[in-house]
Amino acid sequence: MRIRLLFIGLVVSLAVYSQDSATYHSLRTDSMGIHKGRLTGVLSVQGALYLGSLGGLYFLWYKDYPQSGFHFFNDDNEWLQMDKCGHATTSYYISMIGNYSYRWAGLDKKQSAWYGGLLAEAYMLNIEILDGFSSEWGFSIGDFTANTLGAAMFVSQQLIWDEQRFSLKFSFHQTTYPVYRPDLLGSNLISQILKDYNGQSYWLSGNISTFLPKTSRFPKWLNIALGYGAGGMTGASANSTGQIIPQQERYRRFMLSVDVDLTRIPTHSKLLKAVFTVLSFIKIPAPAIEYNSLGNFRFYPLYY
Repeated sequence: MRIRLLFIGLVVSLAVYSQDSATYHSLRTDSMGIHKGRLTGVLSVQGALYLGSLGGLYFLWYKDYPQSGFHFFNDDNEWLQMDKCGHATTSYYISMIGNYSYRWAGLDKKQSAWYGGLLAEAYMLNIEILDGFSSEWGFSIGDFTANTLGAAMFVSQQLIWDEQRFSLKFSFHQTTYPVYRPDLLGSNLISQILKDYNGQSYWLSGNISTFLPKTSRFPKWLNIALGYGAGGMTGASANSTGQIIPQQERYRRFMLSVDVDLTRIPTHSKLLKAVFTVLSFIKIPAPAIEYNSLGNFRFYPLYY
């Protein structure tokens, strides 16, 4: 799994979103023209982050593994496609960062949306290319497709609605599986958030009020969320077995829950706006109904 992808995407998201939240929300207004100073700053920061993160990734990760000629690798059967959800979510948020950065610099709505999506696609493509030259992995068409879908989801909504009515979100809870494979699934909470797919969930969170008349009093912050998760996994494509690893049945989980769009909560506090924006990629804990591929229904009073 490319655990580094989700980590890098979220770190970059937090770094960008921690800017003045009032500025963030003003980016959706019509531009009065390109602000050359801001555009130069945006391109400089993006270039530095782009090159710095890819360079750091190479020296921290790839240089320790044997290199090979460029090749492809099919990992579509790994982790019940949970890693593909991570790719799409990362690409979605990088597209968002790029879009709002370009709007702040004065580009028009269509340009900002397209360039934001292309930024995400280019960044993620470079990581896939690095994989392609590593003997441990390879260029994954499945990963590339997930990256493209995440960017397309953001760009299409900006072009159609000039807002994100549907967003991708992430949640995590600790499981018992890392005890059996701490090297693969994480030995502490931080590493488990990144590595243990059994505890990760990815959500498609849709805002209800955006489809209602503007005069509706329905809460603008209330969302409906469809979630996907998986369990019983102690290996990538097949479970590891041994004396200390009991046999587990791998299964998929499908969930229905409510959610909160933090960016739509009305507040005059710039600090709260900034906090809400930073945390907007997290699915808010709430009651949920699950159906899994084992044929079981479960109700969670509070799922996270």
